[in-house]
Amino acid sequence: MQHEITKPHPLLDGDGNLIEAGWCRAPILAYNREAIRFPREEIREWDYYFAGNDRYGLGFSTASVGSLHRLSVNFMDFQNNIQANDTAFCTPEESVLRSPPTSDGPLHFSWNGAESRYLRNGGETRLKVVFPNLLDGETLDADLRLEMPGGDTTVVVIPFGDAPGMFYYNHKVNCIRVSGGFTLGGLHYDFDGRDAYSVMDWGRGVWPRRNQWYWGSASGRIGGRPFGFNIGYGFGDTSAATENMVVYDGVMHKLEEVSFLIPDGEAAFMKPWKFTSSDSRFEMDFTPVLDRHSNPPPGARYGSDQHQVFGYFTGRAVLDDGTALPVERLFGFAEKVVNRW
Repeated sequence: MQHEITKPHPLLDGDGNLIEAGWCRAPILAYNREAIRFPREEIREWDYYFAGNDRYGLGFSTASVGSLHRLSVNFMDFQNNIQANDTAFCTPEESVLRSPPTSDGPLHFSWNGAESRYLRNGGETRLKVVFPNLLDGETLDADLRLEMPGGDTTVVVIPFGDAPGMFYYNHKVNCIRVSGGFTLGGLHYDFDGRDAYSVMDWGRGVWPRRNQWYWGSASGRIGGRPFGFNIGYGFGDTSAATENMVVYDGVMHKLEEVSFLIPDGEAAFMKPWKFTSSDSRFEMDFTPVLDRHSNPPPGARYGSDQHQVFGYFTGRAVLDDGTALPVERLFGFAEKVVNRW
């Protein structure tokens, strides 16, 4: 059963419990940090973007995660199998970060030379990020312009059934056109807005200390029209709704369960994957080109073991009216993440 939320109302009631779980086509529920029943250090708030094409990719996550505020930056050179990942972090008392209560609010983080600014203005978002010593001692300096699409987006409200008051409120946007560029040492690259796309992942919630998720996303064009998808599972109580959705020409098409079939017992991330859905509406092969892998140092009490694998999706997606769209080498990513927070 997939329950669609259609009427705006507060996310939480007076006791800090979700009023309604399910999915919707826009972020119509009002998030109020003060209504959460848990202490501030248990709240997780992040604003993440991946932007790029099948040549270069950039990932920016500006987040308030418990007792830390942080900026995580990822650089990927897909053709030469080069990646760089780093994080700048500080305590909330030292930070300028104030995570906005909506996904269209501005955001600013600055610490020890690393800085991110998300400037959101209606149909355009501008990402300005500087991160020193990211790769071979060189500074990443990015200035990207994102053309936000109209139409439906992916929103889910998911409880954690065995933990009253824990929840995840998530807004994802596919099919965001990217222009602007970046420099990294002697490399300067401009995205031309024709083959580069971004996905936005805005999340707010309270999670169990140990958790994991599977997430996949890709954007492009089919038949000259914008096409993208969001797939995922592995956390929370998804009996009211999954986050599995296809967007075609601005219209959302809701999917049921999607399974990630990662080879060799989920140990061979660079071998071809498969994806299959319970309603037979999402069937894909996935050819990896780069595994962006990061994990906590040995003995660390907290951290994330991340395999964000980039590559090409080929298969088919079926719309609500039964139309089957052929997907041919659509560039995107799929990931498995295990957290200790």
